[in-house]
Amino acid sequence: MHRSKLRVALLSCTILSCLGALSAPTDVFAFAATTSDTPAPAHDGSTASDTANASGADRQRRQKSKQAVKDLQGVSVVAPRTSDDIARKTQENAPNLINIRTEEQIRALPDVSAAEAVRRIPGISLETDEGEGRYVNIRGFDADLNSTTYAGVRLLPTNNASPFGGYRGVALDSIPVGFIGAVKVTKSNLPSQDAEALGGTIEVLPKRAPDEQGAFFEGSAGGGYEPLRGTPISEFSLVGGGRFGPFSIVLTASGHSDSRGIDDVEPAYFNDSAHPYQAVNDIEQRDYELHRRRHGYAMDIDYQPDDDNDWYFRAFDAGYTERYKRQFMDILPDGNTTVLSNGTLQDTLSFPGAITKSLRDEQETSTERLYMLGGKNILGDTTVDYHVAYVEGTYKKPFDYNSTFTYNSPSTPAGQITYGPTGPGHVPVYTLSNAPGYLDPANYALTSLSNSTAYNFDREMSYAINSDTPVNWGSLTDQNLRFGLSVRQRHKRTTAQPYTLNPTALPLTAVSSGSNETYYDELYQNGVDIAPGVLRGIFGQGTIEAGDVLSAQQQYLDAHEDISAAYGEYTGSYGNLGILAGVRFEQTHDRSGAFSAGMDASGNPFAYPINIKHNYDNFFPSLQFRYELAPDTILRAAYSSTIGRPGFNQANPALAIDVGSGIVTTGNPSLKPATANSFDFSIEHYLDGGGIMSAGVFDKEISNYIIPIETTQTLPNNNLYPGSPQPFHIFTFENIGSAYARGLELNWVQQFRNLPGWLDGLGASANYTWVNSRIQIRPGEYSLLPSTSKNTWNASIFYKRAGLSLNLAAYSVSSDLFGIGTDRTSDIYNARRTSMDFSASYEFPADWSIYFYAKNLLDTPHAFYQGTPDRPIQREFYGITYMAGVRFEF
Repeated sequence: MHRSKLRVALLSCTILSCLGALSAPTDVFAFAATTSDTPAPAHDGSTASDTANASGADRQRRQKSKQAVKDLQGVSVVAPRTSDDIARKTQENAPNLINIRTEEQIRALPDVSAAEAVRRIPGISLETDEGEGRYVNIRGFDADLNSTTYAGVRLLPTNNASPFGGYRGVALDSIPVGFIGAVKVTKSNLPSQDAEALGGTIEVLPKRAPDEQGAFFEGSAGGGYEPLRGTPISEFSLVGGGRFGPFSIVLTASGHSDSRGIDDVEPAYFNDSAHPYQAVNDIEQRDYELHRRRHGYAMDIDYQPDDDNDWYFRAFDAGYTERYKRQFMDILPDGNTTVLSNGTLQDTLSFPGAITKSLRDEQETSTERLYMLGGKNILGDTTVDYHVAYVEGTYKKPFDYNSTFTYNSPSTPAGQITYGPTGPGHVPVYTLSNAPGYLDPANYALTSLSNSTAYNFDREMSYAINSDTPVNWGSLTDQNLRFGLSVRQRHKRTTAQPYTLNPTALPLTAVSSGSNETYYDELYQNGVDIAPGVLRGIFGQGTIEAGDVLSAQQQYLDAHEDISAAYGEYTGSYGNLGILAGVRFEQTHDRSGAFSAGMDASGNPFAYPINIKHNYDNFFPSLQFRYELAPDTILRAAYSSTIGRPGFNQANPALAIDVGSGIVTTGNPSLKPATANSFDFSIEHYLDGGGIMSAGVFDKEISNYIIPIETTQTLPNNNLYPGSPQPFHIFTFENIGSAYARGLELNWVQQFRNLPGWLDGLGASANYTWVNSRIQIRPGEYSLLPSTSKNTWNASIFYKRAGLSLNLAAYSVSSDLFGIGTDRTSDIYNARRTSMDFSASYEFPADWSIYFYAKNLLDTPHAFYQGTPDRPIQREFYGITYMAGVRFEF
């Protein structure tokens, strides 16, 4: 494997850190896994003797702070809120590289979901959809290759539409911020964590009751406005509970509802040698109206009769229901493209067929549920914790109607389009000629109508037990041995059912509503709307014909994945040096059932069941060092190893075969999992008030990364598919030998102290991530890894004084590879984007506060392009969102 200079440098720094520790003072320090009662060094540089001479009240405060750090290192957050100081101290004391964002930090900005909250952390880039963050990439790795957990239990996807279709990425827009205690991102994996985290792990931390006896109650309620469609927003969040003797309970409920509008245009290109580079074969004008209702409910019940025994039950239900109405008009040039003397393009339009009006009328519900029962007991010197959990992610689509009305010219058989890429972001601007009445609904008739339903589930039972025992070996201190066993039993099924409808030549006037619409800042005309729900009422659900059965069989997947794991982990200290070493073993058994289905050369459908099994074992060693260079200054060096299992669609044994066209689409059940050896080196300096200055570099060396490929071969005639003498074009997946992702992370957060007058309370933060990755996407052609943005940054200015809080924050991410084509001109990229948000709040003395948000101040478009940025294939924008409301705490 290629030995990078960066990796050599990281290993050298690790060795230097160890050698430096041999001559370092032997002051004992404690970090995450220790059970020592020695307080962490104070931010003011106090010595151990200063701490010992502190007042009783001060000792009590420090003890509470230390306990809060331990809580945050575990799987819960003390409600109502955990301070930024405690979160930062937890990060400082951790044995590995983590970042934490607290509820207080989250609600300081207008982030509505876990995805948007996480993007403010260094090393994170965000994939958005429909105007909101959805999938999170870590250090250049897409969401299918990362892990998401709640209270340490792995969450499952509710939607199969992850960016690369691996069916593993969790859509974090289904988790509202209202019930999040904090979010933590792990970048150097521990042996005690699931190894399936090629880029890292996002952990949603629940809330638990404070240690003090009594009840608490807090909440918020607000509303807002989105000017693009003049639509309202509403939101609420409630958290209540308390500690009553040995029992405690925390109940959380939150909701968010909006009716966002989206202006979108999506050109498509001929992309061949017979046409100019920017010649289009379709201009699709999309006018969206979405109504999304997001919810989140959580419960945490705890019984702690004494200091040695604790049992708990946790549960949550989170997700959304969305009604999706997409009106669009298509302009479909014939392909007789000419370039005029002024550089514009001209093409013919043949009627009927060159102009259509369409509607997608769909509803979907995505839900994530978790039920978890566990406990912790101290047995002599050993602490044992254990849990059993059930997690379920579901996706339900009760209807999905797609209708098309085709323009029939009243007088001419052909028209003409003249266009050029002169719109915002190079979208085409055009004029039509010889297309009389193309906006008149009387000239359109219904030509196609379809419907489909879907139901997908992903379910997992998990069991885990861990033990933690202090040991005393040699001259090291704060030594612990941790062992654990776990089992995860997963069952995933995807089903879809198309329906056939036989529409009559219904005129658009019979189902149209409203007047002619001009949208996209008055650049395009879309005609009248097709009234949602009317066609459903006229034609019903439809019937299941032979072709529908075949399509359902091609989309069917039933997969089981069982993972058994064991690990051992050692932690200890030598002076200022903290050491963590261990290894994890995971054994994977998977089996899948699907169909080989298609049409034979005579046009007859066929389908044969396929069942595949695949087993593999992996070891994951880890060695991590934490060195206290000075009070509140930490040097880290880490080696960790992780895995990215093949996506369910990538390993899906199903074959979709079209003998007539010679095309086969299939997964590859023989795929190996991708694995990574990761090296990290960082220096961190912690500031008063929860501030930090840090710099770090990382190197991930990857084996068996999975990419899509196209091959050509002749298929035999057997029970899986009918043979043919012609070669088939087979679209599938394969492992490549090696790849890497290397980069730099910088982070700075500081509230300035001792500024004069009203300036006291001013602060700022900024972080920057640079990633350089490499993968062979085609023979002899290399690229950044899919979803890798080379540059990502966050910056904010904030002000906190006398109850007033102001925040102005910006987020920017460079372009990334979204889809791999057959050559560079057909590769798809997610375009560079920069957004900005503002928030303000004021706390009144009597437990009340008010807040105001302005989101997406720059009206940032979401764009994709093919080949180069001057060929957009999608460019949509959403406008600014305004929110205001009240909060209370009792």
